[in-house]
Amino acid sequence: MPYKFLFVMDPLQGILPDKDTTFVFMLESLARGHQVFFTGLRDLFSRGHRAFAFARRCEVARATPHYRFLDDGSDHPLEAFDAIFMRKDPPADQLYIYATMLLGLADTRHTFVMNEPAALLQANEKLYALNFPEVIPPTLVTYEIARLRAFMQEQGGQMIVKPLGGHGGEGVFLVAAGDRNLGAILETVTHFESQPIMAQRYIPEIRNGDKRLIVLNGEPIGATLRVPRPEEHRGNIHVGGVTVKAPVDDRDREICRVLRPRLNRDGLYFVGLDIIGGYLTEVNVTSPTGVQEIDRLDGVNLEARVIDFVESRVAALPR
Repeated sequence: MPYKFLFVMDPLQGILPDKDTTFVFMLESLARGHQVFFTGLRDLFSRGHRAFAFARRCEVARATPHYRFLDDGSDHPLEAFDAIFMRKDPPADQLYIYATMLLGLADTRHTFVMNEPAALLQANEKLYALNFPEVIPPTLVTYEIARLRAFMQEQGGQMIVKPLGGHGGEGVFLVAAGDRNLGAILETVTHFESQPIMAQRYIPEIRNGDKRLIVLNGEPIGATLRVPRPEEHRGNIHVGGVTVKAPVDDRDREICRVLRPRLNRDGLYFVGLDIIGGYLTEVNVTSPTGVQEIDRLDGVNLEARVIDFVESRVAALPR
């Protein structure tokens, strides 16, 4: 049965067809005969308790141009769609929060939303990992520079610091005792102790790569290593990290076993875990990426598994 899928996302003209995960979700949906609609954050609105989207039906293709709209757009109640994909890229700023709240008004008897809006509002990609102390490295969240310095000494004189709202490696520093810039860096990242930041033990295995593990409904379905450049400590693709083939190993499965009950309870169906040296460092929930890279490296089609899952959830709706 063909379904109507709504994608809440960044403008189509700005996506990268050879990298974007949302793009292949749309491609796979169209290949199955589903109708695909586009909307942006500012196109969501409500009348009373009922939420709507100004949406345009569209098609995408591995061609130039890579998308086209099939209509001029119109207002649709969210319940007019069988599934809604919240795929707006970070940051999770105020506009993102408002849009997610509006998505939370969708009647879940008629519409499946991935990921669950209430969970997106609560699951900061840095802080959510704190729910799983048995699989994360030593971690501190604080405003205070004195606490950060003490923590660094506890970890052997080195640590990673990063803003809670950062993404793509933005604002991530490797700091060390004896660095004359240490005070300035800590003042900068904490905005002179007015913003909390996360500090974690530096994991030397980052030189081998930062693993992105794609998790669907609590199960690992694929992975890639993002290897930093020789002069970098960050493996993020946005800052030049190179993706290489990586298996899903026993440690990955153990981490998923620990996370699965909470992920399923919260409705975080599609997430990307960042794993370094066997430690979980982040849980990416906003708009996890990496599917196309894994497809190419492993010769698989992860988006088909994701759309299979969404179709199964739509078919199970009570309506």
